[in-house]
Amino acid sequence: MKTCHSDYGLLKSVLLKPAGEAFQSQEKIALEWKGLNYLSAVHFEKALEEYSIFNSNFESIGAQIFSLPASESSLDSIYCRDAALATDFGLILCNMGKAARNSEPLAIESYCKEKGIKVLGKIEAPGTCEGGDMCWLDEKTLAVGHTYRTNLEGIQQLRKFLEPRGIEVLQVELPHYKGPSDVFHLMSIISPLDKDLAIVYSPLMPIYFRNELINRGFTLVECPDEEFNSMGCNVLALAPRKCMIVKGNPISVARLKVVGCEVIEYEGQEISQKGCGGPTCLSRPLEREI
Repeated sequence: MKTCHSDYGLLKSVLLKPAGEAFQSQEKIALEWKGLNYLSAVHFEKALEEYSIFNSNFESIGAQIFSLPASESSLDSIYCRDAALATDFGLILCNMGKAARNSEPLAIESYCKEKGIKVLGKIEAPGTCEGGDMCWLDEKTLAVGHTYRTNLEGIQQLRKFLEPRGIEVLQVELPHYKGPSDVFHLMSIISPLDKDLAIVYSPLMPIYFRNELINRGFTLVECPDEEFNSMGCNVLALAPRKCMIVKGNPISVARLKVVGCEVIEYEGQEISQKGCGGPTCLSRPLEREI
């Protein structure tokens, strides 16, 4: 069965924003990286090399790739998951919690019109939400983090789109952690890898949500403390138990292999580490086969 309501199935189509179109030039990087809270300036040419290899992993499984063109959006537009949610009823365009990213949903809306991709609707101010705060637990359940990027009004608007269509929206309260300026999403602490498997970072996970996962039959692979900041919990399933992770997380990789995962490591110093966005952030899965 093909569906948009999965974060683990075989990836059939995906929306990407290539590094060249997001970063555009070393000059653009120099102007923006500090204001966007990057750890350091991205090296443009190295980023292009890293992204080419990253992109090849989608090509290798035969996924249809929709590549967003260059726009006036910031460097952060490379993390294209955040600007939209894919549903079986059409895309829901987000209203970004980070003001510097406000133009991204508009760029995706324009691209969808060009490509004939259906849009269900959009989150309107004062509601905010970002795709990194949304995670499909199964075809009928969307977990949504209440964070500094996704507010209660945004979650309520998601409910109005989805609940009449039979989708449960499970609200997950996340902590202050490092505050409003930090990028801390629900998918910072959970990445589904199969219908009953996820890698998680339990120290920042609400007890009720962790218990919900266990009650639903999930086996939880624990990301170690020393690999949380290097995005050991940010893992993208290309297919059930076949996944991508940024290099530099050997304990997480070993733990994933123990539970039968095929793990692809990619070099992401420029495209992931400096902007704090792993493979889930770099991709907006559209349709999967489960």
